[in-house]
Amino acid sequence: MTHSSSISDTVMRRVYRVHALRRGAAVIGAASVFTLALWGVGREVWVAKVFENMPSVADVPAVALFFLRAFQDTDIVVQTLVIVALAALIWFARAFARVAAVRPSFA
Repeated sequence: MTHSSSISDTVMRRVYRVHALRRGAAVIGAASVFTLALWGVGREVWVAKVFENMPSVADVPAVALFFLRAFQDTDIVVQTLVIVALAALIWFARAFARVAAVRPSFA
């Protein structure tokens, strides 16, 4: 006979909350870093002009080459911010997938 006590239920609920907060903190941290990096790029680059000078979206190789050349011709600060934004986006996707995957049941 395994009848869980109210103390055990309370402890396990707290363990679950801490577990959920730790996973949620990773998602919030990744989203914050991504947002700050994009904000920094927006402060350094006139984004509207980039899209204005961009070739047609239908020409995928030209668009890829355009962004590669644009990345190469920017300052090191912008290059660093773009790399940080991409890394944060990957970190966010990984953290979000881990949170959304399997939820432990402590009932």
